[in-house]
Amino acid sequence: MRRDVLLLQGPIGPFFSRFAGELDSRGFKVHKVNLNGGDKLFYKRPGAIDYSGELQHWDAFLERLVINKNIGRIYLFGDCRVYHRIARDVAKRHDVRVFVFEEGYIRPNFITLEESGVNGHSQMLKKGFRMPTDVPEPKREAEFHKSVFLLTAIYSMLYYLASASSKRTFPFYQHHRDFRWLPEGFRWIISGIRKVRFKRRERNILDNLLPEFENNYFVCPLQVHCDMQVVVHSDYNSIEHFIGDVLTSFSKHAAKNKAIVFKHHPLDRGYTDYTSLFANFISELGLQGRVFYVHDVCLPTLLSHAQGTVVINSTVGMSSLFHGTPVKTLGKAIYNLPGLTAQSSLKAFWHKPAPVDTEVFARFRNYLISRNQLNGNMYLAMNDETESGLVWSDHLINEHTYTPDRVDAPAQPQLRVVAGLDMSGVGKQSDRSDDAEAA
Repeated sequence: MRRDVLLLQGPIGPFFSRFAGELDSRGFKVHKVNLNGGDKLFYKRPGAIDYSGELQHWDAFLERLVINKNIGRIYLFGDCRVYHRIARDVAKRHDVRVFVFEEGYIRPNFITLEESGVNGHSQMLKKGFRMPTDVPEPKREAEFHKSVFLLTAIYSMLYYLASASSKRTFPFYQHHRDFRWLPEGFRWIISGIRKVRFKRRERNILDNLLPEFENNYFVCPLQVHCDMQVVVHSDYNSIEHFIGDVLTSFSKHAAKNKAIVFKHHPLDRGYTDYTSLFANFISELGLQGRVFYVHDVCLPTLLSHAQGTVVINSTVGMSSLFHGTPVKTLGKAIYNLPGLTAQSSLKAFWHKPAPVDTEVFARFRNYLISRNQLNGNMYLAMNDETESGLVWSDHLINEHTYTPDRVDAPAQPQLRVVAGLDMSGVGKQSDRSDDAEAA
């Protein structure tokens, strides 16, 4: 195993700095590349290099760094960002393992750390994948009750402000979304105002919805307008496109006594508002009284009383399965498996959603917790026993500890197919979701 590892961009905030400390305590030598002033602001450890060149030269720079530092593995957040897509290609050429952080497949209380890629790039989507029989019973899940909204907003504004003030140092950096600090800060302020306003406005929405439509409505969680999982791993070019497609199908094929509830993504409050779009569709399709557009209702309650859930590839699909509510995915999702989600058309789903196989779901959830889920949060350290603030499974501790004698080879494209799993040890898990649950 090669001892030197490289960190690229992490989530906004000091998480990668804490994570580097944990890797260091496990025997690795950690290097870091900063791509903008925000990256530099939050990474205070030694071993960081500023990349101030153009995107077209990033491949050559990274290849030199990998060779000269004898890098054995790369850690990054978000595998669809342009710098990270190039990094994955460089890693492949030099037999470097790539580990990708992302918001958790399981929400709340978990984040994802998966080799090779996440979501549509996951090894779990490879043909022939089956869960192995040796999945251990998960450790008791730690639950965290602190809200991270305000902290995330502060980190975001500091990140964008630091990046704006460091443009001379990083003149060619290309971000994956709007990178102006003033508009970004303003959007987070708007988001906070809307959070309070919508929570007050929608406090009675379930009292109005459930008496008329209990078990006769569908939930449709909306993803962030610039979500790479939508752009890269689905056939939709925008959230508006998705809304129009779903409502058109619903109006044509769902029974007249059914309703549909669209839930706005909590991290998209300051960026988008689809009120006018829904009003136009409702009028055009004749769906008055059957379409609800909400922001801050309790998601677990909404899911547990629904007939079904329609998603692109949002992790709300996993929460829906947890509550026993059938799911239809319209994009690539790691949980889109026979026995878990509907394999029929959307047209058929409106009429007869197939029930969730709870044993298959429990087995799948345990597998995720064991193999690629870290118990905790990227924005707030919630475990004082580790430098990263996370609770690790035994498998992940072993996988991310420096062991000189171990051969550290990249994951194979095909995973071993093994059938069956003893379900006798499956325990109950809680799934208390809140504003941070949707992806």
